[in-house]
Amino acid sequence: MPALFEIKSTLLPLIALQLRSSDWKAIAAEILQKFGVNSENSDFFDRDVVILDLSSLDEKKINAHQLDWDSLLHALRSCKIIPIAIKGGGVETQLVAAQHGLVEVPLDWSDWSTVTQPPELSVVASPPTITTIPPRTTMTNAMIVDKPVRSGQKIYAHDSDLVVLAMVNSGAEVMADGSIHVYAPLRGKALAGIRGNTGARIFSLHLEPELIAIAGIYRTSEYPLPADIQGKPAQIYLSNDGQERMIFEPLNK
Repeated sequence: MPALFEIKSTLLPLIALQLRSSDWKAIAAEILQKFGVNSENSDFFDRDVVILDLSSLDEKKINAHQLDWDSLLHALRSCKIIPIAIKGGGVETQLVAAQHGLVEVPLDWSDWSTVTQPPELSVVASPPTITTIPPRTTMTNAMIVDKPVRSGQKIYAHDSDLVVLAMVNSGAEVMADGSIHVYAPLRGKALAGIRGNTGARIFSLHLEPELIAIAGIYRTSEYPLPADIQGKPAQIYLSNDGQERMIFEPLNK
């Protein structure tokens, strides 16, 4: 009799929401304001899986039973974000989290990228930070996509660059551990270096994205691109001055 199922290991890029305050009601309100159904970014997420990261909070000051779990989880799900796990917070917090259907992620688990909120979502005024596994500077080969990436599609190039020879439509998402090359209009989301490769770049012959990110540093369409970049051939990379600023350059300069 043939086997009815198989168990296989897999590697998926996960978003981590780093919580820097115990006022989860305020965080929930901020999330709904930025990404709720009535906001300009209501389609920012599309059933993306998220880990709640409490590792930056002092465990001794957290009262798990006073945290507004219902408000935060409802806000996330209303914005098409699926919370599945929690990291940090202490034993009591982990037990309460389990009652809300969240599994525990070990504090020493390093095989994933921690992406903090974009600057516009920050609840505590501070520069965006990123905690990642050691960056991979050498990518193997490249994943090539020769058909348009339609709205709702997600493509991930694991351990390689991603080369797209056709349009990346609005609502589509392309991701790579290395750089992303789009030889056509880029109108969806592009996330390069998602496992911490700060040397990754994004290239497009017609740049007008909904979101761009390199090694966890984000920029959304809320912030217009420079006039010499918008809708034109351009490349994007991070500065090497330690501040991890996005640099935009025309390709035809």
